[in-house]
Amino acid sequence: MENTIVKINPTDNVGIVCNAFGLPKGAIVQNDIILLQDIPMGHKVALEDIEEGETIIRYGQIIGYAHTKIQKGEWINENKLSLPQAPDLENVPYTVPDEVKLEPLTGYTFEGFRNPDGSVGTKNMLGITISVQCVAGITNYIVNKIKQELLPKYTNVDDVVAFNHSYGCGIAINAPAAIIPIRTIKNIAQNPNFGGEVMVIGLGCEKLRPETLLPNLELGMQNSEYTSGSKPIPNSSSVLYLQDEAFTGFEEMIEGIMEIAEKHLKKLNARKRETCPASDLVVGMQCGGSDAFSGITGNPAAGFASDLIVRAGGTVMFSEVTEVRDAIHLLVPRAATAEVAQKLKNEMQWYDDYLANGLVDRSSNTTPGNKKGGLSNIVEKALGSIAKSGTSPIVDVVAPGEKIRKKGLNFAATPASDFVCGTLQLAAGMNMHVFITGRGTPYGLSMVPVIKVSSNSKLSNRWFDLIDFDAGPIAFGNKTIEEMGWELFHLILEVASGKKQVAADRIGIHNDLVLFNPGPLT
Repeated sequence: MENTIVKINPTDNVGIVCNAFGLPKGAIVQNDIILLQDIPMGHKVALEDIEEGETIIRYGQIIGYAHTKIQKGEWINENKLSLPQAPDLENVPYTVPDEVKLEPLTGYTFEGFRNPDGSVGTKNMLGITISVQCVAGITNYIVNKIKQELLPKYTNVDDVVAFNHSYGCGIAINAPAAIIPIRTIKNIAQNPNFGGEVMVIGLGCEKLRPETLLPNLELGMQNSEYTSGSKPIPNSSSVLYLQDEAFTGFEEMIEGIMEIAEKHLKKLNARKRETCPASDLVVGMQCGGSDAFSGITGNPAAGFASDLIVRAGGTVMFSEVTEVRDAIHLLVPRAATAEVAQKLKNEMQWYDDYLANGLVDRSSNTTPGNKKGGLSNIVEKALGSIAKSGTSPIVDVVAPGEKIRKKGLNFAATPASDFVCGTLQLAAGMNMHVFITGRGTPYGLSMVPVIKVSSNSKLSNRWFDLIDFDAGPIAFGNKTIEEMGWELFHLILEVASGKKQVAADRIGIHNDLVLFNPGPLT
């Protein structure tokens, strides 16, 4: 195979080794550059001499400063460059952009489950939400029982899942930051794939009142009716308290839950797939286990698909604050309005402060696996991460746990931790998930289909039964970003229609959801 080096931008002074097993010392690249060391796949080679203190450039952006003189052909890894300062949020400029008129994309549809509120599900599931971790053992038990005894009778229902979490008791419910986990729990119960059939299991003495999680009630955090001293409301068609004195013993609790579950299953079983426009898609874009190819192949292909969804009138969200923070100067100019630009800055500042309170900064994001995959620092990682947002204007910023308000491209502010991010994107209302990885992860969510995209063919071939889409051919010029973006767009429609099953669902790999809880415990 030809010695292949990818240079992203004409101003770059580094290139990325594409060959699956790296390139040996002495190999010649770009006609005249002789490698001075063995360089692993995905890692950077200096394309020119770089003096000590000079900039190292990738994506046309500064990713670091050379610690010592670096010779042309030398391997550049995380030990040879220092981290630049993050962009100063106050000085990131914004001017109202010229109106961007995207060419509409019409005629694309999928088969989904239409809900009374107008949202559309890609799955038809019974979701059971809990108001306190104390009842998680019961919900795990009841999910298995429902699957064995009830689901066979309701063949149009895909599955039953419980959203178990560690919240609800011993919490400072009136603390400002408590709004994040509370609205996350509430909004996940309203995810389109649950068809509006909200079912909440509570204990009875918890501070987080189960009735506040119902969609027709506000959070009521300042209302004494919902404090820990209040009397539980009676069991209803949506809420059940295990401490209710109507129950004598475990079996009566289970019978009560099964009775409520069956009422919901009957309604869900009546749902049928119908033809829906692509504008009903709400797609969460996320990456994890990233490598140097993520910003070359997988993320740009996902970004192209993102633009297609937006052109079709649909909704896309990208996330992960620490993985966009160092590229915020590239995102602010894409904000549709000055208000959106300020919201982007506000979320970055909030997270800067949050990390500072924990005595860390955004540099802690980059993992050993990222570095082994060729990503030297968080700046390089961020510049590749934002590629999955495509090029569309950013129409809104969604705070952690909030629901999407506008169609188009949204930034959903979340931590970068895979399952915390996925949990918050579920709360925002996603009905499809695209997850890009370079190092590999068995990531899967039960509540939405997760299309796993490999950034390199080496991973895709090795994990042939875990990866759904290989974006690797882009690196060698065998396919273009545009071609792969269209392929991914069509795959999203097929999976959303239930015509194709993603690997995680086929195998049954579904990880726990994880709340983001920056609030105090008592």
